[in-house]
Amino acid sequence: MNDADVSKQIQQMVRFIRQEAEEKANEISVSAEEEFNIEKLQLVEAEKKKIRQEYERKEKQVEVRKKIEYSMQLNASRIKVLQAQDDLVNSMKEAASKELLQVSHDHHVYKTLLKDLIVQSLLRLKEPAVLLRCRKDDLHLVESILQSAKTEYAEKAKVHQPEIIIDHHVYLPPAPSHHNAHGPFCSGGVVLASRDGKIVCENTLDARLDVVFRKKLPEIRKCLFGQAAA
Repeated sequence: MNDADVSKQIQQMVRFIRQEAEEKANEISVSAEEEFNIEKLQLVEAEKKKIRQEYERKEKQVEVRKKIEYSMQLNASRIKVLQAQDDLVNSMKEAASKELLQVSHDHHVYKTLLKDLIVQSLLRLKEPAVLLRCRKDDLHLVESILQSAKTEYAEKAKVHQPEIIIDHHVYLPPAPSHHNAHGPFCSGGVVLASRDGKIVCENTLDARLDVVFRKKLPEIRKCLFGQAAA
């Protein structure tokens, strides 16, 4: 084989090697581009998913915050309504308390009422001897009906007349006035107790009002605010 043939073969080998190298390079380039596109798509999808999750998280936070704010506003409204209802009920009780003060102004009516309250208290206590407290202003009225109260109780209970000791050392508080607007007060009535003080029957007008008001409160609320408030 002469030099020209050798040279020709070498050139053919070089072209073959170069062609193979170019094809391999193309394959590598195409494969690399495909992998890059796949990885880029995965990164884009992962980022989209992350953004969606973040948006959903924030959307849920907004919904929760809205629900909390709505619940707080609803509770605040309910509290305002309940407070307004309580204020109205309390104003009615205050008005009734003021009306009680008029009871003791009519001495004839109040005298009969005091006797009935004393008899009722004696029937509850069923004690042979009791201690009686009244307002200082009512002392003369109480003393004037004490005997008739004893007699009536004895007849109703079918017992001997009880011993009733009026407490001249401690009186019930006076009626409310401008001078004693915030202090203890009593609109009238009596308090009876056993001699040892263990049994007490508070039969003041204010105590009777409290009992009636507590008992009738559901009816009052139903009348004022409807069935739901009763």
